Amino acid sequence: MGCGTKEPKITQLCLAAIQRLMSHEVVSEAAAGNIINMLWQLMENGLEELKLLQTVLVLLTTNTVVHDEVLSKAIVLCFRLHFTKDNITNNTAAATVRQVVTVVFERMVAEDERYQGIVEHPPPVQGNTNRRSVSTLRPSAKDAYMLFQDLCQLVNADAPYWLVGMTEMTRTFGLELLESVLNDFPGVFLQHQEFSFLLKERVCPLVIKLFSPNIKFRQGSSSASPAPVEKPYFPICMRLLRVVSVLIKHFYSLLVTECEIFLSLLVKFLDGEKPQWLRAVAVESVHRLCVQPHLLRSFCQSYDMKQHSTKVFRDIVNALGSFIQSLFILPNLGNNAALSAPAGGSGSGAQGSSQGGLGPGGINSNQTTQAAFEYRGTWIPLMTVSVQGSAKATYLEMLDKVEPPSIPEGYAMSVAFSALLDLVRGITSMIERELAAEEGAAAEFRETHPGQQWQPQPGAHQVWEEMVSACWCGLLAALSLLLDASTDETATENILKAELTVASLCGRLGLVTPRDAFINRHLQGLSLPPHYTLTVLNSNAASLTGKSYSILGQTVQIISPSSESHQQVVAVGQPLASQPQGTVVLTSKNLQCMRTLLNLAHCHGAVLGTSWQLVLATLQHLVWILGLKPGPGGVLKPGRAVEGPSTVLTTAVMTDLPFIANILSRLFESSQYLDDVSLHHLINALCSLSLEAMEMASGNNKEPSLFAVAKLLETGLVNMDRIEILWRPLTGHLLEKVCQHTNSRMREWGAEALTALIKAGLAYKHDPPLAQNQRLQLLLLNPLKELSNVLHADIRQKQLESVLQILQSQGDGLGPGWPLVLGVIGAIRNDQGVPCFFLPFSESLIRTAFQCLQLVVTDFLPTMPCTCLQIVVDVAGSFGLQNQELNISLTSIGLLWNISDYFFQRGEAITQDLEREEEALQKQAKEKGETLNRPFHPAPPFDCLWLCLYAKLGEMCVDPRPAVRKSAGQTLFSTIAAHGTLLQQPTWHIVVWKVLFHLLGRVRTSSTTADKEKIESGGGNILIHHSRDTAEKQWAETWVLTLAGVARIFNTRRYLLQQLGDFFEAWEVLLNHIQSAALSKNNEVSLAALKSFQEILQIVTPVRDWDKAGDAFTAIGVPPVLIDPLSAYGPGRPLVRSDSLVERLTRYNGAELQAPPPGEESALEDSALWWSAWNTWYRTGTDSTRPPSGPTEKFSFIPSQPFLTALIQIFPALYQHIKSNFSMEDLKKLGVILHGAVSVPISSDASPFILPSYTEAVLTSLQEAVLTALDVLQKAICVGPENLQVMYPAIFEQLLLFVEFSCKPPQYGRMETKHVANAKYNQIQLFAPAEWVALNYVPFAERSLEVVVDLYHKTACHKAVINEKVLQNIIKTLRMPLGLKYACPSESTWKLAVSSLLKVLSIGLPVARQHASSGKFDTMWPELANAFEDFLFTKSTPPDNVSIQEFQKNEAIDVEVVQLISTEILPFANFIPKDFVGQIMAMLNKGSIHSQSPSFTEAEIDVRMREEFSKVCFETLLQFSFSNKVSTPQEGYISRMALSVLLKRSQDVLQRYVEDERLSGRCPLPRQQVTEIIFVLKAISTLMDSLKKTQPENVDGNTWAQVIALYPTLVECITCSSTEVSSALKEALGPFKDFMQPPVSRVQNGES
Repeated sequence: MGCGTKEPKITQLCLAAIQRLMSHEVVSEAAAGNIINMLWQLMENGLEELKLLQTVLVLLTTNTVVHDEVLSKAIVLCFRLHFTKDNITNNTAAATVRQVVTVVFERMVAEDERYQGIVEHPPPVQGNTNRRSVSTLRPSAKDAYMLFQDLCQLVNADAPYWLVGMTEMTRTFGLELLESVLNDFPGVFLQHQEFSFLLKERVCPLVIKLFSPNIKFRQGSSSASPAPVEKPYFPICMRLLRVVSVLIKHFYSLLVTECEIFLSLLVKFLDGEKPQWLRAVAVESVHRLCVQPHLLRSFCQSYDMKQHSTKVFRDIVNALGSFIQSLFILPNLGNNAALSAPAGGSGSGAQGSSQGGLGPGGINSNQTTQAAFEYRGTWIPLMTVSVQGSAKATYLEMLDKVEPPSIPEGYAMSVAFSALLDLVRGITSMIERELAAEEGAAAEFRETHPGQQWQPQPGAHQVWEEMVSACWCGLLAALSLLLDASTDETATENILKAELTVASLCGRLGLVTPRDAFINRHLQGLSLPPHYTLTVLNSNAASLTGKSYSILGQTVQIISPSSESHQQVVAVGQPLASQPQGTVVLTSKNLQCMRTLLNLAHCHGAVLGTSWQLVLATLQHLVWILGLKPGPGGVLKPGRAVEGPSTVLTTAVMTDLPFIANILSRLFESSQYLDDVSLHHLINALCSLSLEAMEMASGNNKEPSLFAVAKLLETGLVNMDRIEILWRPLTGHLLEKVCQHTNSRMREWGAEALTALIKAGLAYKHDPPLAQNQRLQLLLLNPLKELSNVLHADIRQKQLESVLQILQSQGDGLGPGWPLVLGVIGAIRNDQGVPCFFLPFSESLIRTAFQCLQLVVTDFLPTMPCTCLQIVVDVAGSFGLQNQELNISLTSIGLLWNISDYFFQRGEAITQDLEREEEALQKQAKEKGETLNRPFHPAPPFDCLWLCLYAKLGEMCVDPRPAVRKSAGQTLFSTIAAHGTLLQQPTWHIVVWKVLFHLLGRVRTSSTTADKEKIESGGGNILIHHSRDTAEKQWAETWVLTLAGVARIFNTRRYLLQQLGDFFEAWEVLLNHIQSAALSKNNEVSLAALKSFQEILQIVTPVRDWDKAGDAFTAIGVPPVLIDPLSAYGPGRPLVRSDSLVERLTRYNGAELQAPPPGEESALEDSALWWSAWNTWYRTGTDSTRPPSGPTEKFSFIPSQPFLTALIQIFPALYQHIKSNFSMEDLKKLGVILHGAVSVPISSDASPFILPSYTEAVLTSLQEAVLTALDVLQKAICVGPENLQVMYPAIFEQLLLFVEFSCKPPQYGRMETKHVANAKYNQIQLFAPAEWVALNYVPFAERSLEVVVDLYHKTACHKAVINEKVLQNIIKTLRMPLGLKYACPSESTWKLAVSSLLKVLSIGLPVARQHASSGKFDTMWPELANAFEDFLFTKSTPPDNVSIQEFQKNEAIDVEVVQLISTEILPFANFIPKDFVGQIMAMLNKGSIHSQSPSFTEAEIDVRMREEFSKVCFETLLQFSFSNKVSTPQEGYISRMALSVLLKRSQDVLQRYVEDERLSGRCPLPRQQVTEIIFVLKAISTLMDSLKKTQPENVDGNTWAQVIALYPTLVECITCSSTEVSSALKEALGPFKDFMQPPVSRVQNGES
């Protein structure tokens, strides 16, 4: 009612109230009808139009009570408000209509959902526009149906059935509403037959009818045509195309035939004759189809694959192609923009910018900044029209435009371009998804049904193939043209991607022709620069180049790029050709093509098949021009171009290169996903490429193209899991062709590739692992071995380096591959020096090979099969013998030691393995009927291993290089010593005869024939010590070492060797070797021979503290061997020690000498052996000590002291074994040698070093040794049986000979020697170099004398000693030093001689007296008397510098002798010959009368007059004279006679003195006279003392008379003035007091 008032305010309030009520859903169906009627009135009155619309909308959206006529009335109301004069109302009404229409259909959808579960069977619909059919629909559906049907009626300009009251309507609005319904509610039409019927019967005919003006219209023909044709009207045309798009998109399945018509129309609209705007919207529509691949597939299935149908799908693609071509070729009518040049301000520029987002930019130095296509002067800019994969249209959306808009330049091209790309992308991704799904299904089927064959549905494949066949020609033509014209990188990228996507798809579907066409097109036109000659392409592409593809009747030739003017040049490089051809230019587009090509090959390699050859050849050329070089693993890296200035790369490319290189690598990495056949295609292509590159590279030093080799490597590396398939062709090509090539770079890469493959193959975790797949392992390693046949050093170096790496990484798992690897390592030595160019490299090769060997020995011996150990020994041996690198030879010897150590530690395991192997081999040999042939055969296999080792070392022991010999020798003997216990006994026979003696023989021969020329230096600037500066001296060292080694083995293993049958022969041979060495004219060898001799006699000498001398020796260069022969064993130093072998040996053996097994002592004492040794010793000694007979030349050989010392030192030990049969004859032989040895002089340059560094004089070690030898003998005789004691005299004789040396040094032949009697170390002057010195004989003689005394002490009573007049000989010998006294060379000599004489006599005289009757000592007495005489009254004078103390000491010695006479001789005068006693008395008499020496100074006279001596003589004389035991009157007479002479003389002297004293007055008397008187006075006092001590009855009366007669004379002397005389006088007068006593009666006296 309120609204009925028509008052604006009231109406507003009422409408608001009604809306409020409606929104609370309180409106019934009837009320709704009322409300609508009321609203209708307001509408007719033109009141509150917007409020009305609002109210209708609220009413219809808040509830569903409005139906049928009420609803239609509401809708009509809205429609009518749409056509008012007010713009706002119109627009609001339009929006409301759209919303209301939507609401109606949404109600229907909701209703359908409510009834979803209920199945209805509507009666079949018949008739045409029969409205009865509606009755089957539910209410909402019925409303929707009526509404849609009326919309069609209205668009078709017919009267509506349901929307009663419509006054006017526009087609455009109607089409928009139709499109929105179709687009938003496709389900309604698909589910309800009634609606489907509407579509078919109403909508499609309507569309076709409305299209007709567009179809008939030809641009430019309207003026000429007489019948006026209706002009296409943009708004309707555009809306029609939108409807068509929706129809095709949603209802294709319902409207197959109608769609065929629509599509054909679309294709026609693209014609060049149609208006620009029409073409633009048509192209947008086509684009919309192109992004729906499933739709496209349906087209293909429905049309192209049916027999008599239009090939719609092909036509669409071709139409797009033609459209694009026409844009370039036809003048662009209807568009004001200039086409010839990209004018910056073209008419459409602004618009283009606004709509396409990009207008043509400004021009800057001939390079446009805008993406565009340029072809034959036509320049078309490229705009961003839509996001990839979605068709966002511009003109199809211009619903507000009435006039056709002006299309910006390039817009149509851009849409067409996007459409093409989306088409390709869509189809390929769809087909690939389906292919993948099919493969998945196949895999599943295979799992579930293992035995059966999977059958794919044939239909799918046919569709795919048909689709590709239909479109490839058009695509290729269009894309090629675009690619040629493209100036934008992104566009080019997209085009290329599209091309290659198609190519790969063709490949996957097995369509070879299109695949090759695309690839070829790609390669020929674009990847390579223009005019680039590439033989491989020309031949393969001949079939394709001439083809032209027909598109819709227009023939489009595939054209090569027309001009590169608009392309940016990015690189200038050298073409890859055998003849230089100048340079080539690469543009950025070339590079892009290359990238795409890489992507193709990378992603779709499996489908390339034979096209690989094309692809790879192209890539190789591009890589070459860009200067990419291979790096590790075959990866290409940007390298500096070797050719110099001809390669120029811009920075743009430089940054891109790593990317290109990366894709290249990925391409070959992806080969792992290829199936076996494709992989073989790839490998074959690479091999033939490589062959071409090799042909090009041969014969010149130009940098070769390494592309193929590098990529073969890369392909191999990524296909390790199936390496067996490609191993042979791959490695065969590399080995036979590449590694043998003359170009070094090519070769190097061949080797790099091959070795990298082998390493990778071994490192790869195969399944099953290599350890269980020997065949594969040997297959992998074989090429490594084959490389040994290549003679190029660089290849061999690579080979060895890779062996080293293989060992480091896979050494543990080589197993059966070891012989191969060891063969490679060992091959270096064998072909050393084959071709001349090999030599310069051999050192580094040997070094690398040796590193490998070291690694094998240190780490891998336990992991290799035991049968390979012998190969290791051989290889190590061959390194020892190579003469390129000394250090390696030496180190290889160390390796052999390590190997032997390993054998020792793992002996049992190795033995078992080898024996197992041996059994197997013997079995095989037996089956074949052959004998088993291996070195040292009868020995067991483990022993053979040792023998091989020994034999190798033995060979090295006679190597020309001294260092090698030395090292090998030491190692050989150490190994035998350390590990010999492992050998079985019979094997020792081989060791002794075949190894040791064989070696000794060779060394002896080489040493004796060695060159004596001086070697100046040892290569480079190494100085050679003078003890090694000739080959002879160097060989001497070897001889020494070898002999010592053999001897040590004989010594330590004697018990074992003695069980061999021919030990005695071996012993003889060894002794023979020792003898020949000992007699060699080389001090070092000879001395060492004796060391060995000592050793085999098992002599171990205690060490002496002489080591200090060692430093001095080394300083002047005496070889260490000469230093101290005694210190060889025990804690001392070994004979020659260059490393810690001694410690090693001790570790193994516990001690050098084995203890003999129990019960075998007797074997040791096998006297034949010892006598054989004695004979050797004797021959050696005789020959070496025999003095030269004639006048000696300067250079005659004189044996050295250490040699002689060692020789003599051998005797004591030897003697222990032969003493039982040692005869007098042998003793004489010994004596000759001892004497000879001691007589040998010392070279003056060695003399300071023979003596130790003490300040007192001592014996040389030789002299010690000689005395020791005699000492041993005499001790043996001492404890030996009686028959031995006959040898005592001979020993005495020998010793006494030595004693004589003190005064008479020995002569050595006719050699002039200088005698140094008693050198002290700190006094020695270095003598003139050529002199020979007889050194230190005095200490030696003196020591000998001490020995004589000791010995005599022990043996004086022995029969032999008595019989052979030993005592007499001793005295006779001593006479010489005693007689010389002060004239002796050394003062100590005569003193020792005296003391010795005294000692000997104290022992010997009682013996002599005892045997006096036998007459055996008769001759001794005169000798003794002479000795006393010579000594006591010597003819020599004491030296001037003798001090008083010295003199007194010497006098005391004289006194001792006299005392001996008084105690040991005179008391036993009755047992002693009279003549002797007479001589003694005469001597004493002589001694008691003093005669002074004239040379004394006055002060010394009283001392120097030997007063004490005279006194003792005198006393003795007296004592003897007064002895009551006088045996004969004659004796008594002699003594009395002597006394009286003495007294008489004293009387005379005294008297003469008294007289002279008186006469002289005050003048003093001559000193001599005073001295004499003093002596006489002293003699008197002595006499008085003696008389006192003597028994009175022994004194003759006459004597007393004479004594007393002296008294007066003495008294007269009292007056003398000399104090000295006075004091002497006092002493003389004193004793007379004893005579002062009263006289006794005579009678008593008479009675007495």
